[in-house]
Amino acid sequence: MPLWQLARVQRRLAQQLGRCTTRFCSQSASAGVPYETTLKSDDAAGPSSVPSEADVVVIGGGSVGCNTLYHLTKLGVSNAVLLEKAQLTAGTTWHTAGLVWRLRPNDVEMEILNYTRDLIQDVLGKETGLDTGWINNGGIFIASNKERLDEYQRMMTLGRNYDIESYVLSPEETKKIYPLMNVSDMYGALYSPGDGTIDPAGFCTTLTRAAKKGGAQVVENCSVTGIQVKEDDYGTKRVVGVETSHGIIKTKAVVNCAGVWSPYIGQMAGVAVPLIAMHHAYVVTERIEGIQNMPNIRDHDASVYLKLQGDALSCGGYEPNPVFWDKVDKDFAFSLFELDWDVFSVHVEGCVNRVPVIERTGIKSTVCGPESFTADHKPLMGEAPEMRGFYLGCGFNSSGMMMGGGCGRELARWVVNGRPTLDMYGYDIRRFPTCQTSDNRWTRERSHEAYAKNYSIVFPHDEPLAARNSRTDPFHEVLLEAGCVFQERHGWERPGYFTPQGPTPIPDYDYYGAYEELPANEVNLYNDRLRDDYTFDFPKHHDVIGKECVACRERAAVFNMSYFGKYYLTGPDAQKAADWIFSNNVDKPPGSTVYTCMLDKSGGIESDLTVSMISPGEGSAMDPTFDGKGFYIAVGGGAAQHNWSHITDILQDNRLNCQMSDMSEEMGMLSIQGPRSRDIVQALTDTDMGNEAFPFSTNQVISVAGHRVRALRLSFVGELGWELHIPKESCVPVYKAVMEEGAKHGAVNSGYRAIDSLSIEKGYRHWHADIRPDDTPFEAGLVFTCKLKSNTPFLGREALEKLKPQGLKKKLVCFTIDDHVPLLGLEAVWRDGIVVGYLRRADYAFSLGKSIGYGYVRNPEGGKVTADFLKAGEYSIERMGVVYPATIHLKTPFDPKNDRVKGIYNDNGNAKVASL
Repeated sequence: MPLWQLARVQRRLAQQLGRCTTRFCSQSASAGVPYETTLKSDDAAGPSSVPSEADVVVIGGGSVGCNTLYHLTKLGVSNAVLLEKAQLTAGTTWHTAGLVWRLRPNDVEMEILNYTRDLIQDVLGKETGLDTGWINNGGIFIASNKERLDEYQRMMTLGRNYDIESYVLSPEETKKIYPLMNVSDMYGALYSPGDGTIDPAGFCTTLTRAAKKGGAQVVENCSVTGIQVKEDDYGTKRVVGVETSHGIIKTKAVVNCAGVWSPYIGQMAGVAVPLIAMHHAYVVTERIEGIQNMPNIRDHDASVYLKLQGDALSCGGYEPNPVFWDKVDKDFAFSLFELDWDVFSVHVEGCVNRVPVIERTGIKSTVCGPESFTADHKPLMGEAPEMRGFYLGCGFNSSGMMMGGGCGRELARWVVNGRPTLDMYGYDIRRFPTCQTSDNRWTRERSHEAYAKNYSIVFPHDEPLAARNSRTDPFHEVLLEAGCVFQERHGWERPGYFTPQGPTPIPDYDYYGAYEELPANEVNLYNDRLRDDYTFDFPKHHDVIGKECVACRERAAVFNMSYFGKYYLTGPDAQKAADWIFSNNVDKPPGSTVYTCMLDKSGGIESDLTVSMISPGEGSAMDPTFDGKGFYIAVGGGAAQHNWSHITDILQDNRLNCQMSDMSEEMGMLSIQGPRSRDIVQALTDTDMGNEAFPFSTNQVISVAGHRVRALRLSFVGELGWELHIPKESCVPVYKAVMEEGAKHGAVNSGYRAIDSLSIEKGYRHWHADIRPDDTPFEAGLVFTCKLKSNTPFLGREALEKLKPQGLKKKLVCFTIDDHVPLLGLEAVWRDGIVVGYLRRADYAFSLGKSIGYGYVRNPEGGKVTADFLKAGEYSIERMGVVYPATIHLKTPFDPKNDRVKGIYNDNGNAKVASL
C-alpha cells in the first residue's frame, strides 16, 4: 500500500480502536532497520573475567562510547576498557538514520561535525584499511520563506570560516540537482555537497578495531551493576571502581556513554543525568526509480527529513507530540517499538509534498526506537559536579552518529587533560545548576520543547516557554508589573527589556497544545512578545531597547542583576587559594574590588568575574562573619555552576583548607548606572559617595534607605555607577526607594538587552562569547587582568609565559559598519578579500548610531597577528551573503579614555565630574 494511504488507514484504525496510548515493543533487529548488517549476535555469553584495573572505563558501546575509546588511545591511554551490556551499537546507535549535516548556527558545532566527517571520510579508512560506511551524497536544506533562507545564509556565511562548501540555490537550481523534488512552494535552498550518511555498524567496527590496536579492550555482554565511590578527608567524592556482572574493575575515571540508559548508571554514582527517553521513528520506502545518488533533504518548515537509502528513501522528522518512554527497560538492546501512526502520520504530508513520487510508493519497513533528549537539545558531557572522575557522554538528541567523532575527541581530552580543546561549555553538564538537573519537571518540559522545536528557525533572541518561573528573585513581581519581558538563564528569570504594553506574565507550559489532556493556553502574551523577536532584522521593540540605552548614557538606568552567582571564599588557606585561582592581584586590603579572569592550565579563559576583599561582618548573607581573609565573588549567573565547580575543583585537587559559601538565593543585586547614579544613591545614604571617599573598583557596606547593603563601585556598561548587593528581605524596599528618587533624575528600568548593547559599545567582554576557554588573555586584550609582573604563581601562568614570546595567532578586535543593518554575531570577517574570522558577538550601538561587533582575526598565511597587520588590511563583514564595508577599531570607539566610569563627563567639549 502506498505510504500516504497506509498512514490514513493506520490513523483511522487507531482512532476507531482507541489505540492512541497503547504501544508495544515488538520488532526484532531484522524487522525494520535498513542496513545490510548489524552487530547483533545470538551469542550472549559474557567474558570469563574483566580486567582488574583500567585507566579509564567507558560504559556503552554506541557511537559516542566507541569514539571516546578510540580517541583515548590516540592520547596515549593504552589501558582503557569499554563495557557493553549487549553488543556494540545496541540500544540506539544500531537503528540510527546516520545523517551528517555540518552547517549549523553554532561555530563549535560546525567544527565538531566537520571533524566527524573528516574522520570517517579520510582518517579511519586510511588507518585501518576498513570500509567506514561513509556515503558522500550531499545535503539540501529547504527554505519555504525568507526568514528560513536568511538563517541558511547565516550558516553558509559562518561555514566559510571552516572551509565548508555550500551554496544558496534558487528553486530552479535545486530542481536540477534533485529532479524528483517539488519546488513550487520553495523560497530557496542551501546545498552542502560534502554532507552524507554513516553506516553505524561500519563506523563503530572501524573505531573499535583501531582502538584495540592502541591497547584498548572491548568487553561485550557485560552489565555494569555499580560504581564504587570513596570520600576523602575533605568530603570529596571520587570514583574508584566499576562493578560488573563479571567482576570489579578498579579505575579513577568512568565515562557514562550509555545513552537512554545513562540515568541508571548515574544513579549508581549519585549523579543526576537530566535526559528524557522518547520514541523516535522513520519509515523506509520501497524502491523509487531515479532516486539513486540524490542528496539527503531537510525540510525544516515541514519538520521532516528524507535520507537516501540505496534506491529508496528513509523518511522521518520531529513531531509536536512525541511519545515519552517513561519506564526505560534495562534489558532493551536490539529491539524496536511498534510505530504509532497516530503520532508519525503528521510527517507524511510534508514528505509527499516535497517528493511527490512517495505518494505512489509503498512502505518497505518502519523503524521506531528509543532516543535520549535533553533540555536544550545539546549533549551532556564533562565531569559531573557531584562526583570527581565521573564523566558524561550522553543525551545526544538523535545526533550521536554525526557528532560522535568530534565529541568523542573532546571527551577524551577532557578525561586525559582535564579540559577539552574546543569551547565545550554549550555541552558541559555544568552549564546547568544542580537544582535543575535534579528537577524532573524541568527536564521533561524543556526536553519536549527542544524536541518539538528542533527544526524551528534559531532566532538570536528566542526564549523557552517550558519550565519557566522556577527561579525568581525578590524583584520579580514588581518588575513584572513594570512591564518587564523576562529572559531565562540558569533557571533564573532575568529582565530582558521593559515594554510599554504592560505586564507580560509567563503561563505554565502547555506543550504547545500537542496533547489532548493538556489544553493549549488561550492567552500567552509572553509568546506574543517572543514573536516580535522572530526576525533577523531589527525587532519591533528596537527603539524600546534604544530608549533604555540612551537613558543610561544620559541620565540613569536601574538593572536587576540578581541572577548573578554570589559566593564567599573563606578559611585558613583563602588567600593562598585566591592567589592561585584568580589571574589578577587579589592580595589587597579589605574594601578593594578587582576585575579578574580565571584560567585553566593552558591559559584559556574559564571565566571573568569580580572579587571583593572584605572584612568580617555582622553575620548576615550580605556581611558574613569569618576568621582571617575573606573574598566575595560575583559571577555572571549564566555560568554560575561552571564557576562554582571550577573553583571547588581547584580547592579539592590542591587540598586547600577553605570554604565556599553560596549566597546566590539569599541576596538580590541592583546596578544603578549613568551620569545621575551618584545623585540617586547619595540621596538615600549618609555615606559619602564622592570619588575620593568611594573610588572606582572599591566596595563598602552602607545603609541605603535604611537597609544595609554591600555597594560595589563597578560598571558593566561603561558609566559611573554602583552595584547594590542586598539581603533578599530588603530588596523590594530598596528598589522602591531607588526608583522613587530616580524618577527625579529621569532614571528608568532597564534589562539585559540594553546591557548587551551598552557593554559591547564600551568594549567590555562577555564570557562564552567574546572570551572562552579556547581564548587567552593575550588574544582577548585582557592581559591587564594577569599579575605577570609579580612573582605570584597562578593557574595558567606557566602557559602564558610560554605563549607570550610566540606572538598572537589571533586577536579580538572591534568592527563597525555604516550601513543600517543589524549584526547578530557569526558574520564572516573579510580582510583584503580573504575570510580571516567571524564575529563572536554583535549588537546595535545606540550611542554610536551603528552596528558593532567583535571577532577574532587570524593571519591567513599563519603568521603573527600584530597591530601593523590589523591596521594594514581593508575589512568587510558578510551578513547573510551580503558584504558590507567595515571599519576596524583597535580600541573601543566609545569613551576610549574611560572617563565616564571615573565620573568624568564631557559637556560641550568641557570635561566635568558628574555630581560631586
